[in-house]
Amino acid sequence: MKISKLSPNFEVSDIRKTVLFYSENFGFKLVMAVPETQDGVDQILFEDKEYVYAMMQQGAAEIMIQRSDNFKTDVVFSEGMPIGASVSFYMEIEGIENLYQSLQNKNLEITELKKTWYGMHEFYLKDLNGYILSFAEKLE
Repeated sequence: MKISKLSPNFEVSDIRKTVLFYSENFGFKLVMAVPETQDGVDQILFEDKEYVYAMMQQGAAEIMIQRSDNFKTDVVFSEGMPIGASVSFYMEIEGIENLYQSLQNKNLEITELKKTWYGMHEFYLKDLNGYILSFAEKLE
């Protein structure tokens, strides 16, 4: 077996709000979105449509977001489980201090930016759906 890519699929309550959150705060771009009708894909979010799925990308990072009702149908093991996670999505980035400063006044749940014993400068943030994002940069 060879794994060629790992892309998290976040269960979310609102596709549009989640796309906006990840694009405004972290520079993710919408790759595609699937409307409720599931009869095709859109490259932009149309105001008159509701969506059940979207894929976003920023550099080599890719995330999928799927509306809760649709997610629970596809991922039957998730039935009865709340949205959110007890796992963090750890991302190595460049420019951590600039990112941290840009998020400071946005009323987000965010930890202090700290230097770790394992040689990283990092902080954690909880997204609007309860997922834990970790941002890290190697110390020089």
